[in-house]
Amino acid sequence: MTMSTGLLDDLPDFCGHEDRIAQALRGRPAQDITRSGIDFPHIRSAAAIALHMHQPLIPAGGDDLHSAAIIGNLQYMMEHPEIGDNHNASVFQWCYERMAEFVPELLAAGQRPRVMLDYSGTLLYGLQQMGLEHVLQSLRTLATDERYQGAVEWLGTAWGHAVAPSTPVQDFRLHVLAWQEHFAALFGDAALARVRGFSPPEMALPNHPDVAYAFVKTLLDCGYEWVLVQEHTVEQQGTGQPLVQKHLPQRLVCANSQGESISITAIIKTQGSDTKLVGQMQPWYEAQGLSRMDLGGRQVPPLVTQIADGENGGVMMNEFPPKYRQVVEAASGSAIPLVNVSEYLAYLASEGATMEAFPAIQPVHQQRLWERFHPGDGPERLAAVIADLHRQDQRISMDGGSWTNNISWVRGYGDLLGPMERLSSLFYEKVLRPGIPSSDPRYRQALFFLLVSETSCFRYWGEGLWTDYGKELCRRGIEFLEKAF
Repeated sequence: MTMSTGLLDDLPDFCGHEDRIAQALRGRPAQDITRSGIDFPHIRSAAAIALHMHQPLIPAGGDDLHSAAIIGNLQYMMEHPEIGDNHNASVFQWCYERMAEFVPELLAAGQRPRVMLDYSGTLLYGLQQMGLEHVLQSLRTLATDERYQGAVEWLGTAWGHAVAPSTPVQDFRLHVLAWQEHFAALFGDAALARVRGFSPPEMALPNHPDVAYAFVKTLLDCGYEWVLVQEHTVEQQGTGQPLVQKHLPQRLVCANSQGESISITAIIKTQGSDTKLVGQMQPWYEAQGLSRMDLGGRQVPPLVTQIADGENGGVMMNEFPPKYRQVVEAASGSAIPLVNVSEYLAYLASEGATMEAFPAIQPVHQQRLWERFHPGDGPERLAAVIADLHRQDQRISMDGGSWTNNISWVRGYGDLLGPMERLSSLFYEKVLRPGIPSSDPRYRQALFFLLVSETSCFRYWGEGLWTDYGKELCRRGIEFLEKAF
């Protein structure tokens, strides 16, 4: 495929090519660990870091909320440096491209850098809107140049940074598909075929059985081989206890109310969200205290994994660059290297340790549910059991878990969730159910409104301007659907 500008009629090129994308993923090559340069059989432990990059799209390109252009938050920051922390906008922009500076420098010095990158679709589109082609070209180099493919692993995500627990399952699938198509439009089908891991926005994992099942099925249907999960959003299957071997891969098992079960490899992000953990390269230092562990009768190196915002906060903006270089130099060729997850899993597979050997885990709070509900008893019985459990212990919630336990993606957002549900319902009624082709320009415009409106930022900061942004995007989407179809 010839890479495009990633834009069609000023909208992202993120739908209409589903068959071609599926074919590209079916033809992906196996992970080749012989070219990694890491002596996996002789290492003691390892560390992996991922940088999460995101900016929402907001109706802020003008003074009137109801007519303002939809622009990226980075652009808004650039245009209004006097507000809050917006003066950091230029530093943020540098953070989005700087790994294309660090990785080649370290490789040229004979080092073995590793980093995983997670960029939301709204950020990529915002960069396109701003005409920041040099930033996109830096990312394209990391995604396509063979010299850097061993050092940089791209992770898939949801295009609009939607949280899976409270996003309609059919919409979340659209986010996943849209990200894949947009990434391929920008960087090529071959680059997309190398994307094997999935990074959920806000590390939010559904724990409602039917939603969790649909979440994993979407990932598997879209070609993903593993998913990053936060340790406090899962529990041991069968006991409901916290994880014991959190530095080893797990087998995330999700059963639904119809009795169906599905599994995917899960890599555990330990601890809560703190950019200092990645900014100061804490995972590598934690790995110093670990040795090989038993996994299905095999002694394998444990992996300490962390993800953090790649641009947010003084530590990531200022302390990360020198610390990253320092740790890469110390880790290269050592018994405790930096690795990327897919090459680590490929090594385990070469040793015969596949997903079936991984400890089984499930979304948090499900054990309490399985003590009263048997998969296959149906959705009505499931709803009744969940309601009864919540009455007995209000700490038990099926709203899902994320990296922070003090934020709900549902409670307190009734004014926004109503319009969101209306927009989602209209999209289904007028677009999905009638089978409007995804190549139809009306489909693309409606999809844009739907995905942008479901961005998590509108449900993070509480009532105020950000929820107003979300409601306005819903209003525009509803109006378009009612007039165009």
